[in-house]
Amino acid sequence: MAPTRILVFAGSIRSGALSGKLAAAAAKAISLVDADVTQISLAEYPLPLYNGDLEIEKGLPENATKLARLLIANQGVFISTPEYNHSLPPLLVNTLAWISRIKHTGTMRYRHKVYAIGASSDGRYGGARAVADLRKILATALGGIVIPLRVEVPTAQHAFDEAGELIDEASAKMLDVVVKQLVDTARRLGD
Repeated sequence: MAPTRILVFAGSIRSGALSGKLAAAAAKAISLVDADVTQISLAEYPLPLYNGDLEIEKGLPENATKLARLLIANQGVFISTPEYNHSLPPLLVNTLAWISRIKHTGTMRYRHKVYAIGASSDGRYGGARAVADLRKILATALGGIVIPLRVEVPTAQHAFDEAGELIDEASAKMLDVVVKQLVDTARRLGD
């Protein structure tokens, strides 16, 4: 049986972003549970600010289609998000908005993928409010299957060592549980 394919990305492209560190930790954990992992940066897929008039005038941006094809090529997705103003960062919202505009037909069957969510915050809630908003978008706009478990890393500025390893014991244990559930669910549901 071929290994389960999992896509990983962070909702921030800022240098040293805590969500980027969590995404890297997730990619490493996924690789340890017999899965093929692809980690990308949204910086590689710049998109204009979503605007319905722009969509009508110019159609869908090529990078939105590329991202949808990445979703199609993988059985599961791990998204790590920071929390901005008690919600999601604009970059992530905009990216998901564009992907959701692609018709789910023919070869573009990106719906019903399995998602796991991770969040990081320098506050004590670990991005919990962002997680709730991301879960809603993934389930409704992208038609995703979002596993119930999630990893939230509070005071994340202290949760990683200088090499980027997740050293907060509770968060690291939860990440392992979330990753295992993601891979197991993606494997069970298949393409």
